[in-house]
Amino acid sequence: MRKLKGMRGFTLVEIMIVVAIIGLLVAIAIPNFLRAREEARANSCVANLKQIEGAKERWAMSTGAAQTDAPGTTDLVSDFLKIEPECPSSGTYSLNAINAVPTCSIGTNSTADTYDDHELPYSSY
Repeated sequence: MRKLKGMRGFTLVEIMIVVAIIGLLVAIAIPNFLRAREEARANSCVANLKQIEGAKERWAMSTGAAQTDAPGTTDLVSDFLKIEPECPSSGTYSLNAINAVPTCSIGTNSTADTYDDHELPYSSY
């Protein structure tokens, strides 16, 4: 075969090295992306729980409810919440009594990582 003057290109080895480097970068990036997405979902869930807690307190003050009374979803939505909050990870919320914090059915992750805890980080009672 005749080699044309001035034609240059990449060898197969060079292309394979570039593909391997890109594969390594993707292997590092995807788990971090998934962890960040789950952390964002958990943070959104905690924000929803805080909104529910505030709505429960406003409901209790406006109705004169006792600490052991539990509001229903219809009691809070429209007057104290614009819409019923939904857990972004498909959990369900329990409103509980006034003297208890609202909870998510997903709850706390049992592993050492706390990035996907779906509970209020404190208890005010």
